[in-house]
Amino acid sequence: MTALRPEHDAAGHEYDPLTDPLPPGGHGSPWFRAEGNMAPGAPEPAAQQPVPEPAVPEPAVQEQWYEPIAEPAPVPAPAPAAAEPISEPIAVPVRARDDETVALRKAEPPKPPVPTGGRAERRKAARGRGKRPEPAAAPSTAPLSRMEARRAARAAKDSPAVVASRAIGEIFISLGVLMLLFVTYQLWWTNVRAHQEANGTTHSLQDDWAKGDRKAGAFEPGQGFAILHIPTLDVVVPIAEGVSKSKVLDKGMVGHYSEGKLKTAMPSAKTGNFSLAGHRNTHGEPFRYINHLKAGDKVVVETQDDYYTYEITSSLPQTSPSNTSVITPIPPGSGFTKAGRYISLTTCTPEFTSTYRMIVWGKMVDERPRSKGVPAWLPAS
Repeated sequence: MTALRPEHDAAGHEYDPLTDPLPPGGHGSPWFRAEGNMAPGAPEPAAQQPVPEPAVPEPAVQEQWYEPIAEPAPVPAPAPAAAEPISEPIAVPVRARDDETVALRKAEPPKPPVPTGGRAERRKAARGRGKRPEPAAAPSTAPLSRMEARRAARAAKDSPAVVASRAIGEIFISLGVLMLLFVTYQLWWTNVRAHQEANGTTHSLQDDWAKGDRKAGAFEPGQGFAILHIPTLDVVVPIAEGVSKSKVLDKGMVGHYSEGKLKTAMPSAKTGNFSLAGHRNTHGEPFRYINHLKAGDKVVVETQDDYYTYEITSSLPQTSPSNTSVITPIPPGSGFTKAGRYISLTTCTPEFTSTYRMIVWGKMVDERPRSKGVPAWLPAS
């Protein structure tokens, strides 16, 4: 059966085991006794006698005698110093108390700097504001295996393509430096050296003429024998025999055509074409600006005994280097129709090339001995 039913004691009385006291004689402990719970006619248990505790002897206390200790005399307190009168009240800053506990207080993170640039900078700052900095990876201290060491060495070694490109780049840089040095040498240093040698030759000629050491007659190739003056261009340059590039032209001097089929007359000849050649660029460049000469400009040739003055009449801007007829006694295209005392100035054109030749012609208008002084169109020395 599953229904609840009351319980009965030995006498047949109903009782609730949760609220009613135990039935008489129902407690099994010998130490539990209740008057209402003893069975009728049961003998009372004998009263237990208390067990006496053994006496413990107390230890004898030995009295000790101590001498009295003298207390130190009291030290009088120093008199308080007179306080200075305070003219103004001192303001003590009072720190505002925080509601949070000091132990729980946390340092506020620094505020990001306010971007001061344009819109792009503000967008960039806003994009990076929420990002966390990536922690730096700790360097590995574990030793590498042999295979790992080989791989690391192979990775650190440059590939053949990198080595080749680096070598090619160094070659091009070296070539560029060499070309720059060559251009500097050609455009600047050759002029410096040529001017030094030409000036030295000019002074040497003038000193020899003043001493009378020079003798008229034939001159050796490369030997200076006259001085050319172009007042319009402020040119003063020595004239040497021959048109050798290394012996004459590269030394900053002007060369006289005097060899083989290119031999021309001297200024002292009664008729003929006194023809000269000179560099237009580099090596002193004495004929650089002869294209600026105009009809009527004067050109003076100074020798040991005389001054020969020529007047510019015409020019030929461009002709072939093989056209030697421009230095003949009566050059075609010059405007001269009969024999006379002429001068021809030849140089390269265009500038910084030797593709063509430019010719300037003139005719003699005055011959003056040195004893009569310097011509009027020459600056006084």
